[in-house]
Amino acid sequence: MKLKALRHGVAGFALSCFAASFAQADEPKELFFYNWTDYYPVELLAKFEKETGIKVTMDGYDSNETLLAKLQAGGAAYDVIVPSHSIMRTLIKQGYLQEIDASSLPNFVHVKPAFRDPDFDPGRKYSAPYLWGTTGFSYDSARVPGGKLDDSWKEFFEPRPELQGQLAALDTPSSVINAASHYLGVDECSENPQDAKRILELLQKQKPFLKMYSSDNTVDRMASGEVIMMQNWNGSTARATLQKSTIKYVYPREGVAMFQDNFAVPKSAPHPGNAKIFIDWMMKPENAAAVSNAIAYANGIDSDKLLDAKWKVMDAINMPDEYAERLRPEKECSNQARELQDRIWSKLKG
Repeated sequence: MKLKALRHGVAGFALSCFAASFAQADEPKELFFYNWTDYYPVELLAKFEKETGIKVTMDGYDSNETLLAKLQAGGAAYDVIVPSHSIMRTLIKQGYLQEIDASSLPNFVHVKPAFRDPDFDPGRKYSAPYLWGTTGFSYDSARVPGGKLDDSWKEFFEPRPELQGQLAALDTPSSVINAASHYLGVDECSENPQDAKRILELLQKQKPFLKMYSSDNTVDRMASGEVIMMQNWNGSTARATLQKSTIKYVYPREGVAMFQDNFAVPKSAPHPGNAKIFIDWMMKPENAAAVSNAIAYANGIDSDKLLDAKWKVMDAINMPDEYAERLRPEKECSNQARELQDRIWSKLKG
């Protein structure tokens, strides 16, 4: 018991020394964390607070567009944010992020090779890996005539009569437009007004069949039966499946968006030292695995051996190999393409 206590004492001393090396002398022991809604287990924050003494306040957002707007408005007094890779170049180019040199942090040694030097942030100067996944759609096979839908976006954008009014789309412009682009076979970052016109027409035709646009509570909406089909993320679908085994996830053959989310620190962060402590802490395998086990998304850390067995048997988490060619990494669009997307969304939701 004395040896165990000594080990804990040494570990605690080492952690406190590490924390002190990053934190500014005048930084309060607090951290403001701005993350996607329902995308981090609160119990893990309690562990971080206990181990570091840093109190965390977490707020949520529902899209990269919301995050960007917050930063552009100058009202983002957050220390850690979680942008997707499809917006990273914009944040870097517009000067919204500060360099953190993630590769110099002690726990960067646990980052998987595929996530160490991404093209959107060479050398990981501005970011560290968090989670990655896909955006397809899910449905309850017990409530679908015949028990099965085709693995095509057609089922979602041109729903069968018996499903009309019983489906939902994400309230995330890029996700909806990407899916529509894949279905129509056009570039999701197209700068062609005719492509935008085709996408808008498809979405306007679908709109009366939707019960809602919502990026919140996607797990509960499917598990509770509020909707039969929903554009959804693979991790949310997997968690819903734990509650209702008849829920299925679809990798549409026309293409399914793949995203990679990252930790970053805004240039305006009030506690940048604490932010680095948190980001390094999250690159420890046990902590990365705790997130994946709680919310069912894969991470970029060498933590596979720590993942729960229940996720390993789900197609939503372990995509069948034959679907690999369907993956479409999300792109970072040009300003002209984004302007077209903004017009599409404004006309659709107006």
